[in-house]
Amino acid sequence: MQNRTGYEIKIREEEGKREILDSIRKKWVALTPEEYVRQLFIRYLTAEKKYPPGYISVEHAFSFANGKPQRADIVIFGKKGKPLMIVECKAPGVIIDTETFRQATRYNNILQAPYIALSNGQKHYCLYTRDFIRYHHLKEFPNFPEIENKAL
Repeated sequence: MQNRTGYEIKIREEEGKREILDSIRKKWVALTPEEYVRQLFIRYLTAEKKYPPGYISVEHAFSFANGKPQRADIVIFGKKGKPLMIVECKAPGVIIDTETFRQATRYNNILQAPYIALSNGQKHYCLYTRDFIRYHHLKEFPNFPEIENKAL
């Protein structure tokens, strides 16, 4: 199925349930509005911004200091295995607001990535930090070589 972005998205119906192919995890997953945004964002990252698929982790599991398990929607790693970007995806009707940003920064307190991206499929934001306290909104979404070089 092609969508208005032009990216090829594979969708099927299995036992009455719609599924979407996750190109990173190489498996079919439930087609939810958030998952659709996540898969479109992955296509954007790999096709337009040259992010290597092998450096992308989907539903990346980690734990807070209290042991509470969490999952970041997407984490981009660098060649040295260090997190470079956390991406938080929301369904198209969900507004990207302060709480969405807080959720991503809470995750980033653990993962320590210099970039955070937020998307609901309609609006996209990318922020950069050096100190994990102050985040700066970027006008352009960086390509992989940019974030990789800046992190070195």
